Amino acid sequence: MRRILAVCAALVLAGCSAGTSTAPQSREVTLVTHDSFAVKQEVLDEFQKSSGITVKQLASGDAGELTNKLVLTKANPIGDVAFGVDSTFASRALSEGVFAEYASPEASKGAQRYKADDSNRLQAVDVGDVCLNIDPAKLGGVEPKSYEDLVDPKFKDKLVVENPATSSPGLAFLLGTIAKFGENGWQEYWTKLKANGVKVVSGWEEAYNQEFSATKGDRPIVVSYASSPSAEGGKTKAVLDTCYRQVEYAGVLSGAKNPEDAEKVLDFLLGEAFQAQVAEQMYVYPSREGVALPESWAEDAPLPSSPQSLPAEKVKDNREAWVEQWRKLVQG
Repeated sequence: MRRILAVCAALVLAGCSAGTSTAPQSREVTLVTHDSFAVKQEVLDEFQKSSGITVKQLASGDAGELTNKLVLTKANPIGDVAFGVDSTFASRALSEGVFAEYASPEASKGAQRYKADDSNRLQAVDVGDVCLNIDPAKLGGVEPKSYEDLVDPKFKDKLVVENPATSSPGLAFLLGTIAKFGENGWQEYWTKLKANGVKVVSGWEEAYNQEFSATKGDRPIVVSYASSPSAEGGKTKAVLDTCYRQVEYAGVLSGAKNPEDAEKVLDFLLGEAFQAQVAEQMYVYPSREGVALPESWAEDAPLPSSPQSLPAEKVKDNREAWVEQWRKLVQG
């Protein structure tokens, strides 16, 4: 996906000579994404062949880093369309005017169920609820079923979480505890988690692939995604009563150099071909209705039926204060 079509190649493909001053410009769209974006090469190739648009990916960290970059560069955007701003950061991107309005015809096929607001500036591409994941083999049959269980001494030194100041799933887990225990109770809960030996690391990659006992670490409880067990062949479980709804969005960037073709790329992200491979490629649930999931997901990774959530405006108004309070409480 990280291919750039050189201008000279574009001229050759268009049948123009190097000396032709009226040669058309290459139809290239820069798609800014988080680092976990993935697409089957044949699906991308078919879109590029049928549309005449070359897609250049620009990976820009996790959802939080991506949002920060888009905000800081909004006056001179680094791409044409962006994917990966999630529901924990969407309100910031919208309030900063990062995205342009575009009502994709593909959004009516299911994405509207998860809309961030009514402005048509962001369209839902996938759902990836954040939940506790456990390694049953290392827990010896004693498994947490809820947030409350995590403060039980029998789970002391067994939990690893991501820092909400630097990690999207870390922030989602914090918001889940606020939704569960309320603004007057979440700090007491985290005080108990700290006393029970919770370990905090910078991001998901470190938490899951280095600290989680199902991979390389020694902690059998980790903050990850409801769909993560599908990648582990049933060896791990998601604790569905600890899930917080997280939706990933895409939108055309305000001031995009190629907005018309950016809209076509957005349509592609919401379209049937791309949506059909979302689960397999990124281990999240497609936003489009009627898309078949891998058979194993029904048992290993069912979509949570009643995840925690908070109103977007409430998150926007309080996110920075909550994170600062968490930092002083847990890391101070």
